Amino acid sequence: MSLVRVEHLSKRFGQVEAIKEISFQVEEGEFVVLLGPSGCGKTTTLRCIAGLEVPDSGRIFFDQEDVTDLGPAARNIAFVFQLYALYPHLSVYDNVAFPLRAEGLPKEEVEKRTEEVLKFLQIDGIKHQKPRKLTGGQRQRVALGRAIVRRPRVFLLDEPLSNIDAKLREITRGELKKLQRSIKATTIYVTHDQVEAMTMADKIVVMNFGDVQQIGSPHEVYHYPANLFVARFIGSPGMNFIPGELLQKERLGVIINGSYFIPLEEEQLRAMEKQDTSRKVILGVRPENIALTEEGTIKAEVYVFEPLGAENVVTFKIDGHLVKAVLPGDIYLSSGEIVNLHFKEIRIFDAQTEKLVA
Repeated sequence: MSLVRVEHLSKRFGQVEAIKEISFQVEEGEFVVLLGPSGCGKTTTLRCIAGLEVPDSGRIFFDQEDVTDLGPAARNIAFVFQLYALYPHLSVYDNVAFPLRAEGLPKEEVEKRTEEVLKFLQIDGIKHQKPRKLTGGQRQRVALGRAIVRRPRVFLLDEPLSNIDAKLREITRGELKKLQRSIKATTIYVTHDQVEAMTMADKIVVMNFGDVQQIGSPHEVYHYPANLFVARFIGSPGMNFIPGELLQKERLGVIINGSYFIPLEEEQLRAMEKQDTSRKVILGVRPENIALTEEGTIKAEVYVFEPLGAENVVTFKIDGHLVKAVLPGDIYLSSGEIVNLHFKEIRIFDAQTEKLVA
C-alpha cells in the first residue's frame, strides 16, 4: 500500500472551477473520506487521483512517485464505482477473477487468490451465480472482491453504499471498515453522507465549492468545526447558530440579544487571550448539547415537538431565534410551554469571517 499526496490540485470544466488548488495527504493504510454536498468536487478529486481525469494544475504522488501524468492502469489502483459495474454475463467467481486473468497470471495463482477473496468476503457460497440474482449487498461485496484481488496500491471508492437500503447500509459500513483494517488498505472514500464519514473515517476532508474546508479526525470536525459550513454540515440536526457579542463580566462570555450571558469555558478563554474580545460573534451549539434545567439562564418557548421514540427533537424559540434540541425520549413538552435551557458545549465563530474563534 502507498501514501497518497495531493498538492495544489485544480480542475476546470469550461467556466466551472470544480477543484481549487486543494492539498491533502493520505497516510499508508489510512481510511480517508472526502465529504461534502453534491457538486463540491469530491468525485472529480477522486477521478484525478485515479487518472480518469487530467488536472489543469497540481501534482499527485504515490509515495515519492509522481503519478500525475500516468494512466489509470500504470497507477495500480482499484476503483469501486457507485454503480458496481459488474459483468452481467459472468458469474461471481469470474467477475472477481477477471482482473487477474487480464494480467495474464498463471491459472493456479488466479484460482488461489480468487478463492481466498471469495472466502474472506463470505461470498464463496454464491460464486456460481450471476449478478442479476444477487442482492445489493452481495453485488457490493463482489465489486469489492474484484478490487481487493488485484492487491493494488490504493483503493478508491465512489459512494459504494448509496444503492443499498438503509438497514443493509448500516451493517455494511461496519463490515467495510473491518475489511479495510484487516487488509491495511490505503483507502480514499467519497460520500455526501456525514454518518458514513463519521463512523468509518480515520480522517475526513470536508469540501465545498471545490475547496477544502477542514481536514481532521471525526472528533475534530464534529467538536471543533473550522467554520460555519462544517458546523452546519456535520451532525443531524446540524449545529444551531445564534448571533451575539463578546462581553467581559466576571469572565469573558457571549451575550445574546442583550439578555442572556453565556460564559466561555476555560479552554475557550485560553484561545481568546491574544484575540480581539470586542467583536460580534455567532454562538454555535449542537442540538444534543442543549438540556432542560430547573433554573437555567436561558428561557425558551417550545415551538415544535417531534417525538422519535428513543429521543425527541424539539425546536425552541429564544427571543425570535429558532434552535433545535435532541432530548431523551421520556421527556414530553407541549407547544407554547416555557422552559429553562442550559447550553453544555458552545463554539464561537467570527460573524464576518465565519471561522471558528474558540
